[in-house]
Amino acid sequence: MKDMHGLIFAYDANVHLRELTEQRAVSSIPYGGRYRIIDFMLSNMVNADITDVGVIMRENYQSLLDHLGSGMSWDLARKRGGLRILPPFGFAGVRGISYRGKMEALQNVADYIRNIRQQHVVLAESDLVANLPLESIYEHHLKSGFDITAVCSQKPVGPPETETFLVTGRKDRVVDVIIGRAELGALETLGVYIISRKLLESIVSYCAAHNLYHFERAVLQGMVDKLTIGTYIFGGYAAKMSSMSTYFARSMELLKKEVSADLFLRSRPIKTKVRDEASAYYGPESQIKNCLVADGCYVEGTVENSILFRGVNIEKGARVTNSIIMQDTRICADAVLNFAVTDKDVVVNSERVLMGHGNYPIAISKGSVV
Repeated sequence: MKDMHGLIFAYDANVHLRELTEQRAVSSIPYGGRYRIIDFMLSNMVNADITDVGVIMRENYQSLLDHLGSGMSWDLARKRGGLRILPPFGFAGVRGISYRGKMEALQNVADYIRNIRQQHVVLAESDLVANLPLESIYEHHLKSGFDITAVCSQKPVGPPETETFLVTGRKDRVVDVIIGRAELGALETLGVYIISRKLLESIVSYCAAHNLYHFERAVLQGMVDKLTIGTYIFGGYAAKMSSMSTYFARSMELLKKEVSADLFLRSRPIKTKVRDEASAYYGPESQIKNCLVADGCYVEGTVENSILFRGVNIEKGARVTNSIIMQDTRICADAVLNFAVTDKDVVVNSERVLMGHGNYPIAISKGSVV
């Protein structure tokens, strides 16, 4: 797909994700034992032969920079094009802590957009976990003749109050846009849109001149009568990370075979930064049941219904259930964790007991000692 350029909005911090976004953007949150959330959208683009991708950042992006590097892990380290990091300090006149919306973010990379060599652009949010057939979506966009094609789902993806819903008429054309309230028959957007570069450049210029900064309100809702906005219905698994409870619930869904099979397809693999580790070690007294365990883990205790990232150490007598234990965390002897999320490099000392709930899991900040 040589005529498509990717732009990923990776600036969102989202305070509702609490401890997970204290030192990183949502796009950089670890997910599924070895991935970061942005890996899914990057892989979607690479699997569709998109060779030029820009990532728009704003704050707390050091973790994301470390993860992306030169883009080599996604075959985006190229002499021409490839992965482009778009931080705020590269553009004049940037003020405030965070972008107020996608249009403001696009206004600050207007020069970059003008220099895009492809004819079409896919705009994508970075908090989406899905394995999208972007090549098929692009073909659908070209055949339909829509000005904008929005990728949608008929199933709930995120909390209604934070999402955008599209009401369609004849031939899948959008006739109404509803923000923050689900209605019967409306389609929920996944935050992925295909648009021509020329039209995007025109819309960015118009919104800048009229102080409009919200893509869904200013463009989808505000121009629904002026533009032909259409939909592509995606029927696969999709999830958005909008709060700690949704992150926990969506992560736990990976323990279901049907969800993992839908996300991790051989035909469209999800790529991530390579970190070579030895195979996981299981001690003679360890007990493992219904878990995702990454390479480099050392397990001597009991782990049930949990996800262990790379390098996790579960000592003898420790019991971890219904929990997410991130990279290089150590759970000491006889500690008990239930419905907990520990960030990277956490140490839970011996005989500590951490008990949360499925709707409100306990979260431990990166590098903490409990």
